[in-house]
Amino acid sequence: MAVTKMIEPRDVDLPAQDRGAIAAKVGGVLAKTYELLLASQLVHWNVKGELFLPVHQLTEQHYNELFATLDVLAERMRALGTEVPSDGATKSFSVSAKLDGSSMVNMVEQLIAMHEDAAKGAREVAGFADDADDPVTSDMMMDSLKFHEKAIWMLRAIVTK
Repeated sequence: MAVTKMIEPRDVDLPAQDRGAIAAKVGGVLAKTYELLLASQLVHWNVKGELFLPVHQLTEQHYNELFATLDVLAERMRALGTEVPSDGATKSFSVSAKLDGSSMVNMVEQLIAMHEDAAKGAREVAGFADDADDPVTSDMMMDSLKFHEKAIWMLRAIVTK
């Protein structure tokens, strides 16, 4: 997700260049979060088998939390003085191409991989924000990292034999 432009000056002890770079990275996390939300909903709607109920409930919990996170991320981009692209930012998402619906275990394993990728991204952005002396963004990314690591643990616990 590309940040279109800096729209407003800010006097928050972060240079415009840093704010723009941070916002761009937050935009990337926003895109991954949106894709993960959609994948979680698809698993939620399509899961079947003996573990239906725990997977159904957990994915619902996850997509609700991911939805709330989207707003937090978008608002951080705005607070940094950038726009959140409104020109079809979801065009690049290819959730259906990534989900193998041949079995519930495959779908859950794919969610695990997506959460692992999101956790790596959150950790990277937190480090970048730390280097730019932006504790607000870093703290947000730590919250995201905690969520993804817990999601990985819980999803793995469901499919581990």
